[in-house]
Amino acid sequence: MTNGPSLRARVAIVVCAAVLLAAAATGYVLRAGSRGPGPVAAAGDAGAGPSWTGDGRVWVLSNGVLSSVAARDPAGPRVISGRRCDRAHAAHGTVACLLPVDALRRTRLDVLSRGPRGRRSVPLTGFPNRLRVSDSGRMVAWTLFVGGHSYAAGGFSTSAGILDTRTGETVRSLEEFAVTLGGRPYRSADVNVWGVTFTRDDNRFYATLSTGGRRYLVEGDFSARTLRTVADGVECPSLSPDGTRVAFKAAAGGDPARGWRLSVLDLATREVVASAEARSVDDQAIWLDDRTLAYGLQRSDGVNDVWTVPADGTGRPRVLVPQANSPALDAEAGPPG
Repeated sequence: MTNGPSLRARVAIVVCAAVLLAAAATGYVLRAGSRGPGPVAAAGDAGAGPSWTGDGRVWVLSNGVLSSVAARDPAGPRVISGRRCDRAHAAHGTVACLLPVDALRRTRLDVLSRGPRGRRSVPLTGFPNRLRVSDSGRMVAWTLFVGGHSYAAGGFSTSAGILDTRTGETVRSLEEFAVTLGGRPYRSADVNVWGVTFTRDDNRFYATLSTGGRRYLVEGDFSARTLRTVADGVECPSLSPDGTRVAFKAAAGGDPARGWRLSVLDLATREVVASAEARSVDDQAIWLDDRTLAYGLQRSDGVNDVWTVPADGTGRPRVLVPQANSPALDAEAGPPG
């Protein structure tokens, strides 16, 4: 019977194994973080926040990891933060992230901001769906599914809320707001609200409200706690930078089960223009500037891409950021060229 390997041999085996494991782990992280076409410019640990820069950035999720690209080179090097999110949005130095915590539908909203606001977390319940940060970076709004998982299906229910990062004031359900429908006060147990988009004053916002089988664009007032219907058939609105139009998904033939057409509503004239994107877009689009929309689309193989299309119905769709979704533009350095 032998005495086994010597101490020196055993140490050598442990060292070799550690090196191999470290190499394998590093290879896995790099593959997971760089499946998009752009090289990884930087990486952080799972608890790290974004790398703040003065450059305009397009924030996206790459395989569920918060990432960003230069606004003027969206197909270029991709900065990987290491922070996992189901939905993300950013503006003026504030980045918000929705992520599930466990199988009990518990979800967490993480908000990372520059300056004295720092980091903030809000526990929530439901499945992450929509997320928006106001242009100033002050207000954050979320939408969660609390029943059902599709706007096209019957019987779904949502929970939408707003956080004021400056004061800490939190409204966990916009359904608590007083509703005016068609000029009259309205109350109903089937009211659902989702898809918030903020105006520049950080108090007013637009959202979708559904009740009685119909869906409306509503204008909200955060301080007054009110919602007022302003148009029919508008889902997941996104206010243009000049505040005159709303991009939204219009149910094809009025039936969400047939998909959605990305469209734009003029708030003054109520004229609706369908974009050149003929595929069904189940997303809350963003505006890259006053003329251009961006949105996520999933391929048949399950991979997501961020696309862009003119807002006036002309042109054609094109890929903006491959293998990514949940886009947001932090345009402190200006919009894409």
